[in-house]
Amino acid sequence: MDLQVRDKGYLVVGGTAGMGLAGARVLAADGASIVVVGRDQERADRAAAELVAAGAAKAKGLAFDVSIEGQAALAVKGAVDFLGRLDGIAVTTGTKGQMPIESTDDEWIAAFRDLLLGVSRSVEAALPHLIETRGTVVTTAAFSVRSPELVRLPYASLKGAVALFTKGVAKAYGKHGVRANCIAPGAIETDSLHAMRQQVADARGWPYETALERVMTDEWGMHVALARPGKPEEVGDLMAFLLSPRAGYLTGALVNIDGGTDF
Repeated sequence: MDLQVRDKGYLVVGGTAGMGLAGARVLAADGASIVVVGRDQERADRAAAELVAAGAAKAKGLAFDVSIEGQAALAVKGAVDFLGRLDGIAVTTGTKGQMPIESTDDEWIAAFRDLLLGVSRSVEAALPHLIETRGTVVTTAAFSVRSPELVRLPYASLKGAVALFTKGVAKAYGKHGVRANCIAPGAIETDSLHAMRQQVADARGWPYETALERVMTDEWGMHVALARPGKPEEVGDLMAFLLSPRAGYLTGALVNIDGGTDF
């Protein structure tokens, strides 16, 4: 499918690895210009070089931590300066995972900055540019916004806020032609889960091919209809589609991509 993204510019915050980089690769393969943002400059530079090799018209990596006040605005400015325009932003940040409901105020506040403020700051900084191009916003929540896990309740709560924030952006800025959608992934085998697969297999003597699936079912209580974790590139395909003009009448949606988790 031609995503119609040639001559368009995209910013992927959290785009130096995992689902964000997977989405950027799909855009690159169709000739888009891309800026990826992460917290490490060397990793950002490697990601940008990979995107150019994959077909991007041009690509650049920037190092910013959007959970810190002022950094998101600088990231957006750097992207617009490089791209010359901004047709879409994807924000895939937020790593504060396993926290119980009994977490301290400081832990909740740190998670709030990481999981929600990083998203809202990035999107708010991008919106004036997206109005000019009738552009699009994509954020990531999680399947747990529909079925909260008690060991990750702060995470699920704040990801729920991301989903509602995104829907609000869609409603408020639709009159300007701006679309906004939120992706709700299940367990996706990014680098961290891939490493867990090997660690669990080694520690417990389980077959490597099924070690992660056993943890998901037996310990996390996740019942996945497709009986496997997702792949970053599967989420990346969805992310790129939502960013592209091919999804031109889709806005305000929370899109599950979880293999059928906990129907």
